[in-house]
Amino acid sequence: MSGVARVGSAMILFGAALAFTFVPLPAASGSSQQGSSTEEGADNDVPAYHAQAPKGGLPETMNPDLFSQPMVKNAYAIAAKIKKTLYQQPCYCHCDRSKGHTSLFDCFASEHGSGCGTCIYEDFYSYEQVRKGKTAKQIREGIRKGEWKSVDAAKYQQLLPAK
Repeated sequence: MSGVARVGSAMILFGAALAFTFVPLPAASGSSQQGSSTEEGADNDVPAYHAQAPKGGLPETMNPDLFSQPMVKNAYAIAAKIKKTLYQQPCYCHCDRSKGHTSLFDCFASEHGSGCGTCIYEDFYSYEQVRKGKTAKQIREGIRKGEWKSVDAAKYQQLLPAK
């Protein structure tokens, strides 16, 4: 019994240790939310964003010509036009947890936005709201409510005219 029991116990302990290796740790989402959770009554599940516009310039977004799909090209072209607004928006794909992003802007400063429908729809939503004269805070509230899910993506299937 002692030999079989020891091997069995060792296997159980090894299996438990291996299982805990794959259990994700909770992320500290929202570390960039400079006072936003009290400011807007947001809950702890709001992804990271910046409550204020950046003090200086922002890095460039990725070049839209690097991508072949018209919708993705449009998303990156739009992101380049509204960088400061995207900087102030959360991204509900929760890439703050998985990629360390601090706002929706980071999705388009990297390739991440090219493969994520959430990022693309939030980008289009932000663009449409900017064109309606909404502030970054108003846009953020709409994103928080899930209004980005109602964007009509069909109009972004064809390349937008360069402006």
